[in-house]
Amino acid sequence: MSKRLSKKPFPIFYAVIFIFTVTSFKTIANNNSSEISKKLPGRDYQAPAEESDQGLPPSDDWMHSFHDTISDSVYQSAVWFDGFFSHDDSQEQTPQTTARIRLAWEPRSRDLAEFDTRFRVKVKLPHFKNKLDLILSDDSDDELSQLPLETSIKAKSEINDEPFAAAVRLIHTNTTEKFTDTRLGLSGGDIFLKTRHRTRYSWQDVHGFKIEPSVFYFLDDGLGARLLLEYDYQLNKKEQFRINYSIRGSESYSGIRWKHGFYHLQQIANDRAAVLGLLVEGERNGENGFLIDNYTLSYRYRFNALREWLFFDIEPFIEWPEEVDHKTTPGIALRVEGYFSKK
Repeated sequence: MSKRLSKKPFPIFYAVIFIFTVTSFKTIANNNSSEISKKLPGRDYQAPAEESDQGLPPSDDWMHSFHDTISDSVYQSAVWFDGFFSHDDSQEQTPQTTARIRLAWEPRSRDLAEFDTRFRVKVKLPHFKNKLDLILSDDSDDELSQLPLETSIKAKSEINDEPFAAAVRLIHTNTTEKFTDTRLGLSGGDIFLKTRHRTRYSWQDVHGFKIEPSVFYFLDDGLGARLLLEYDYQLNKKEQFRINYSIRGSESYSGIRWKHGFYHLQQIANDRAAVLGLLVEGERNGENGFLIDNYTLSYRYRFNALREWLFFDIEPFIEWPEEVDHKTTPGIALRVEGYFSKK
């Protein structure tokens, strides 16, 4: 296990959070209630046609105001930050911001009080021709320890211990088939640099392949690398079978970490989808030789309700962790996730 996981945040981390929070609250204070309730131009979310500015039910009005407040505060903070890179007001451009907030309760047979909160804020800076992003997150979806579609979070795992990360991302290539980016930032008090390349292939509109190598360097932990391989088979228009495999190693620990994922994806309707998954993870060539840490079998049901930007997850799962001699550990994850965007 990397020693990076147990460190305290670096002082610069607090400075970043302080600046971002102050500008966000300043924006909220400057916006009056009428401005909050207006429809924001260029935003993906639109209020339903039957609603108007007058006569909204109290619950709908509260949700509408909440969504606009978050979207506005993140957007104005992005405008403030992007303004540092422009010296000509006549060439003023507006950044694109997206934010995601997730709340979850994930009880299991040996821990009924497992709660999880995640957030992710991404800002595209137009003065760099949208080649530069600012990313603030404690969401592990993009972490090297994760596989795509992996959602269940194990108690006392490296994912829960993963600290807040702030990074600037430079996009080198961004096409349908290829994507290359580099990140420079802070994670748990450690400065890191990460370069990733992704290539996709398709064959006969049924088979899909993804190859994603990445190299990363942490100032304290040293050099590391990861390789992700993925294969997709399109069963029909609404069903897909996916297999992925990843290995990663680092100077900070001995051995090679690996993960296998097997998934069946199904689109039930336009606002509902499900994923049946089996995840196996472990280590090889380490102090204990070949070791399987955990098996996880899960069924994730995701649906959109109440608002276009609001999603809910119900995910029952069963784990067989090595730390309890692979004893059967059932659980369920209940999540609510909100998306906020403006440009």
